[in-house]
Amino acid sequence: MVHNFNAGPSILPKSVFEEAAQAILNYNNSGLSILELGHRTPTFQAVMDEAQALLKELMHLDSDHEVLFLHGGASTQFMQVPMNLLDDKETAAYSDTGVWSSKAIKEAKLFGKVEMVCSGKESNYTSIPKDFAVPNDAKYFHITTNNTIYGSQWHKIPTTSNVLVADMSSDILSREMDFNAFGLIYAGAQKNIGAAGVNVVVVNKNILGKVKRAIPTIMDYRNHIKDGSMLNTPPVFAVYVCMLTLRWLKAQGGVAAIEKINDQKAALLYKEIDNNPLFKGTIATEDRSKMNVCFVMTDPALEESFLKFSKERGIVGIKGHRLSGGFRASLYNALPLNSVAFLVDTMQEFTKMHD
Repeated sequence: MVHNFNAGPSILPKSVFEEAAQAILNYNNSGLSILELGHRTPTFQAVMDEAQALLKELMHLDSDHEVLFLHGGASTQFMQVPMNLLDDKETAAYSDTGVWSSKAIKEAKLFGKVEMVCSGKESNYTSIPKDFAVPNDAKYFHITTNNTIYGSQWHKIPTTSNVLVADMSSDILSREMDFNAFGLIYAGAQKNIGAAGVNVVVVNKNILGKVKRAIPTIMDYRNHIKDGSMLNTPPVFAVYVCMLTLRWLKAQGGVAAIEKINDQKAALLYKEIDNNPLFKGTIATEDRSKMNVCFVMTDPALEESFLKFSKERGIVGIKGHRLSGGFRASLYNALPLNSVAFLVDTMQEFTKMHD
């Protein structure tokens, strides 16, 4: 058995793989593959409609919030957000809590002024900033809710009178929160929602149409809303996998139910990291991510040995990012609790060999 801790593209439910595999060969006994299904056919329209409806249901979205399935991944949103929300003489507020937020800041500066209201860079992003103020005149305040590379997470979403924008790529649908409090949410699907190749955008339609600039047709959220994510050919297969994954999440009991399991997984692994003399965490305890658990060994010389030891036992994807080093175990929604327990057992077994 393989235990998949990859940070993304990541583990998906087995039932999703099985249904998607069958759909590639013969979608709903139509004689056609999902890969060759016309995107403007009633058959695929039903897929898109269900995917959007499921996301609205799981996030408890109000009627002001629209769901889009777009191309380009979260990185495209680094520039599409300010293009739609920020005029060149206006200011947007950003938090800098890691690599991805830094990239978002860089792109936003192309469209207007950016005030970085807080940063964890000096501490090498080992904690989430606590004391900061967002300027009242900022058009929006952008946060990255979970930092995939360094393993930190906003456990308390900031309260602000500004429009709140969030990159939720690595923790969307992993925990309950008031999603309606956000003006705009974006997330690459390849962690908790589906396969790589599609980006989810949840946007309050009332914040759109305020900028003076001309927005290219394909980059204007309003056009995608008007055409129901069918402005151009959507990533049909990726949207279908999202629909299946959202169905699976609903069947598990929704976000509230999966959050309880995610809490168990994170608590189990962090307990071992804290109690095992060979391992130690890298993030301030109160800011530790429940999705991406980052840790190192007290003796760095043992890290390659542990990586090899784990791989021989079917544990894959725990090598840390090149910027942070050490190890990273990603505990996304579809990862079963028994995989985390197996990783803990492996850590204990390795430790006994090196006492």
